[in-house]
Amino acid sequence: MDEQRDVKKESSLKKNFILNAILTISGFLFPLISFPYVSRVLHPHGTGLVQTATSFVAYFSMIAGLGIPTYGIRVCAKVRDDKEKLSKTAQELFIINAVMSVISYAVLAGCIAFIPKIHREKELYIVTSLVIFFNLVGMEWLYKALEKYRYITIRSIIFKFIALVSMFILIHKESDYVIYGGITIFAASASGVLNFLNVKKYISFKKTCKYEFRPHFKAVAVFFAMSCATTIYTNLDAVMLGFMKGETEVGYYNASVKIKQILVGIVTSLGAVLLPRASYYVEHKMMDEFRRISKKAINFVVLFATPLMIYFMTFAPEGIYFLSGAEYRNAIVPMIIIMPTLLLIGLTNILGIEILVPLGRERVVLHSVIAGAVTDVILNVLLIPEFKSSGAAIGTLAAEVVVLIYQYIALRSEVRDIFKKLSYFKILPALFIAELSSIFVIFLPLGYSERDCFIKIVLSGVIFFGVYGLFLYIAKEQMVREILDSVLKKLKKKNG
Repeated sequence: MDEQRDVKKESSLKKNFILNAILTISGFLFPLISFPYVSRVLHPHGTGLVQTATSFVAYFSMIAGLGIPTYGIRVCAKVRDDKEKLSKTAQELFIINAVMSVISYAVLAGCIAFIPKIHREKELYIVTSLVIFFNLVGMEWLYKALEKYRYITIRSIIFKFIALVSMFILIHKESDYVIYGGITIFAASASGVLNFLNVKKYISFKKTCKYEFRPHFKAVAVFFAMSCATTIYTNLDAVMLGFMKGETEVGYYNASVKIKQILVGIVTSLGAVLLPRASYYVEHKMMDEFRRISKKAINFVVLFATPLMIYFMTFAPEGIYFLSGAEYRNAIVPMIIIMPTLLLIGLTNILGIEILVPLGRERVVLHSVIAGAVTDVILNVLLIPEFKSSGAAIGTLAAEVVVLIYQYIALRSEVRDIFKKLSYFKILPALFIAELSSIFVIFLPLGYSERDCFIKIVLSGVIFFGVYGLFLYIAKEQMVREILDSVLKKLKKKNG
């Protein structure tokens, strides 16, 4: 009976991971499909204006959220089997979120009114600020705590498809950047309205007992501080570039991180799925299960993030020219510099969000991201004036290194053995052979037109990842074997 339950949990976890991976891929597939068109219509200045605005508004969205997007998943996951407790908790968090959203809008309105650089683009900032309202009514933390990934995925894909069609219909000239900003927010967050209409299936909004806000504040304060520090060093690059070097430089930087953002989303999608499950295991003292999924998560990140990092550093010019065009050639070096953060973010997402947070050690995560944020600010101030977008990329890379070192030191007794037992002697030769097999594509007699870059990416990608996967399968790497055997079994069943 226990074995059947374990199999069911494993199947559920795999299903949630696949759904969340689809959700994440769709979230970044939207800009991946639209950005080649938009970047050529709006040019670096137009895309830079939108990126500066969305990065600036992200700080106010962070204030409105007050750490609830992460804290809400954990606390709701713990009481999800009791509808009355779940409803009370969700109501309390929603009220806190609503009050903070009003405060955020008030402060943002002051910035729009009194800061000349922002006032000149007030329409863009007002449009992008809708993300605050959509995040409030979306209550995404509740749906993730309940592991409703099927609903989240379907709903999100529908909205992104509508946004994608709107992009090609409505954006035709450089002055349409405000419309682009609005469509970007619609694609990412507008589905929150449906969440709010659908939420009565899972909780009641009827007040049944006295609200208790005080117990949330202490925990929320830590999560909010974590969110502050993280938002600083994930959005500060674009904001500082915009104010110090202008929106065109932000446009180059935005192009350089676009591919990285897509890949980070895929790599970290497992951690997003594991947080409610890990919190549930810790709450019910199921520590063996907790350790098992933690080990699998770290192995997954190393296996998948490392080849993606190496491949896109090697083929950065082809990626930039295909995604954004020759006008963005200044984005190539920043992309190469920033690509190692793919592995670093993947690991810190597991160590921080999937291990430290469920164990109640949020303060360690807080201290690590503060250290990262301080590192990023100092290096940005020193390097952006001289190296522009490349300086911003160096700051981000250094910040992620600091975060990983801090979290690893804090968890070394728990994760040292996991890192020691990773298949380094299988992964490293696989990477070397994959790189050696695909590098010739760079020297083919092809140029850097959209068509030529697409041919290079497809050809090199098939060879690189095909050789990598095949080598690991032959070398009997456990996770690769599990995944490929599972796929082959399903294909045989379908054809049989």
